Amino acid sequence: MPTSIKLSSATAKRPPINLPCCAVLLRSSRISEPSAYQGENHQETGLDFLIFNFGTFSIPRNYYDAFSILGSFINGKDSILFKWAEFSVKASNGKLTMDKVIHEALKSPVEEREIAESRNIYNSLKNQQERLKCVWSGRPLDDYAIDHAIPFSVWRNNDLWNLLPSHPAVNNRKRDRIPSVELIENRKDQILYYWKKSDEYNPERFRRELRFSLLGQDPAENWETAALRQLQHNCQHLITERGYEAWEI
Repeated sequence: MPTSIKLSSATAKRPPINLPCCAVLLRSSRISEPSAYQGENHQETGLDFLIFNFGTFSIPRNYYDAFSILGSFINGKDSILFKWAEFSVKASNGKLTMDKVIHEALKSPVEEREIAESRNIYNSLKNQQERLKCVWSGRPLDDYAIDHAIPFSVWRNNDLWNLLPSHPAVNNRKRDRIPSVELIENRKDQILYYWKKSDEYNPERFRRELRFSLLGQDPAENWETAALRQLQHNCQHLITERGYEAWEI
């Protein structure tokens, strides 16, 4: 018979819930199959607010077992990151600290928007008397902004395929929203045109980034169709599974 996992006041004093903390929270709670969380009367701060305002949920027993086992490898003293930090401190003969190693390991490899080469590509097209058009609206461009098709705030990706010229006003309206599958389909000719121009300008970089970020290691006979389909898939995933706002022109 199902039994609730009640979050006691002691449990609620633990750090605010996040994915790595899930296993700790689950492991410290009472359990029988299937599981459900049910809040009690707590102050509305941190984990208390989550419990008090968002009701109950349940998970299958096998999920709980997996979280209990894997949790320590994600967060805690048995985690790969923690063990690597310990090794690094020992290998440095005390010159490094645990805090410094963990901080450096968690830093994103890409911190800033890097659009210089993409701007070189599109400036070269203008110099060849080609009239640029906004990738999303089709409006002719006298001046243009470099748009991250998948926003930089969502995915810190400065790949050439992700950097496309857009009208400044359109780019400002799009901001951090995700282009819908329908918009990508409607604008696929313009997207592919700019992809091909980037491929001509720097084929080694463009193909490497395309393979790493969109195509994977499996060769595609028609990279244009495969990459466009994967871009649509990624955007749809961000919209439907991650909750980002879809954008239509």
